[in-house]
Amino acid sequence: MDSVGADMGSIGGDIDSIGGAMNSVAGAMGSIGGAMNFIGGDFILYAPGNLHIPLKLFTFVLKIHNKTEMATFKRILLKLSGESLMGEKQYGIDEIRLGEYAQQIAEIVSMGVQVGIVIGGGNIFRGLSGTSKGFDRVQGDQMGMLATVINSLALNSALQASGVKSRVLTAIRMEPIGEFYSKQKAIQALENGEVVILSAGTGNPFFTTDTGSSLRAIEIEADVMLKGTRVDGIYTADPEKDPSATKFIEITYDEIYNRNLKVMDLTATTMCKENNMPIYVFDMDTPGNLKKVMNGEKIGTLVSN
Repeated sequence: MDSVGADMGSIGGDIDSIGGAMNSVAGAMGSIGGAMNFIGGDFILYAPGNLHIPLKLFTFVLKIHNKTEMATFKRILLKLSGESLMGEKQYGIDEIRLGEYAQQIAEIVSMGVQVGIVIGGGNIFRGLSGTSKGFDRVQGDQMGMLATVINSLALNSALQASGVKSRVLTAIRMEPIGEFYSKQKAIQALENGEVVILSAGTGNPFFTTDTGSSLRAIEIEADVMLKGTRVDGIYTADPEKDPSATKFIEITYDEIYNRNLKVMDLTATTMCKENNMPIYVFDMDTPGNLKKVMNGEKIGTLVSN
């Protein structure tokens, strides 16, 4: 293995040149194991058959291996529900659910996926419902925007605690709480491997966070908008109320209109339709599901033209 050279660039850019084939490293990727010792300033892995593999090479090989199973999508906009953050609580943020979300996001970041996130604020305050309680609609929506910022800061903290680089951008100026949003700033951060949390909706009243997520998905040129919910896709009726409801694997925007299905509000749905932005609806509350979506498993419902 020393003939590979001290510099990984000497492999020649082709992983197959290491021993002729990927599986020639100890026979199979999964068979590389055994003890790990520190020898001469470098880690050495002892594999079956007395094969000694420098850790740097092993790490490089592992990264190549991981990339073969990654990325149905290169860049995504993940829309998370504020209510889901409540978990088992009646109000506010459930730390366990928050940690589960952060772990799922960290998993796909390690696969090389660029992740933008919009999160609702319904676990704290919803502007539209505030109107029925006597709040002015504009000020109620502004309170809802601030609720999304609180959730965004919480998720940002959880991601950083998990070792993920992330930042919060806000649609309303509120430095130093978050940086003011711009498309260029968001895309640059994504390309640098940071998770970008896009908070405060569109910055305008009368627009939901679903509309905000549609807008941001289009602006950052995402491949897909993932709508994480507590149900595993779109059904002919509410599955929690109608046990006979059946699930769609794929559905068009026109069919959503015709069936009057409540996937998102009409403004958000129309924006995605007109800009050819596909939506994937799936159950985000089950740990591991986000990675399954990235691996191409059909666990939800795809909405497209």
